[in-house]
Amino acid sequence: MEKIGLIAGNRKFPIFVSENAKKKNYYIIAVGIKEQTLPGLRRYVDKLYWLELTEFPRLVQIFKSEGVKNIIMAGQISPYLLFDKKLSNNAEIKIILDSIKDKKADTIFGAIAQRLKEAGLELLDSTLFVKEFLPKRGTLTKREPNFSEWEDIYFGLDLAKMIAFLDIGQTVAVKQKAILAIEALEGTDSLIRRAGRLCGGGFVVVKVSKPQQDMRFDIPVIGLNTVKNLIKSKASCLALESEKTLFLDQEESIRLANRYDLCIIAV
Repeated sequence: MEKIGLIAGNRKFPIFVSENAKKKNYYIIAVGIKEQTLPGLRRYVDKLYWLELTEFPRLVQIFKSEGVKNIIMAGQISPYLLFDKKLSNNAEIKIILDSIKDKKADTIFGAIAQRLKEAGLELLDSTLFVKEFLPKRGTLTKREPNFSEWEDIYFGLDLAKMIAFLDIGQTVAVKQKAILAIEALEGTDSLIRRAGRLCGGGFVVVKVSKPQQDMRFDIPVIGLNTVKNLIKSKASCLALESEKTLFLDQEESIRLANRYDLCIIAV
């Protein structure tokens, strides 16, 4: 049985990866981050180590001791932790952060990937075990976009690609070709709620990958919680980039979207 390491961030993506890796007969050594990783992950992996975020440099030691050579990174670490005093006061973490040119997601994860590589550990495509959950082009719900929504989708796609290129965020909300909200550190769910408060509903959310998307980390992900937030905020349509956006809890999410006449389309 082949071993694989898992660096587990928050939410359900690490569980989803583990569940599907086990189906393919992999032995999973996971490292969870305290106060970030869901405790339920332990039911889906063979071994689970817990680290404080300030102990992140111990990753290499753990994987080496377990004989792991290949690693997957799944799930986010809250970007707000960049401003946590525990991190800035930690000497080892400070060396890593001071060595990079900026604090963009790609820069931080790229530095981590390089350090793993220097230690003989290979960071793999995070969608390796879940490629069937990257929707292909087409309408996923019963309802297709109407003419006005199509106009907003194409308008939003260009905007989303621009902010993704700058590594600001990967999601925008628009209505009648007006920009309501652009994603930054706060994440997609907060963007959706903010857009709903601004316009009262009937808006379109567009989520894309980066033009040079590194599939090893920070890939766009949506799931049931995204759909619930869209419905609560009275959005009318979600457009996601086909074959580049991971859609968790698809069946349940689409059933809920159909019940509330929310259109979801992969473009």
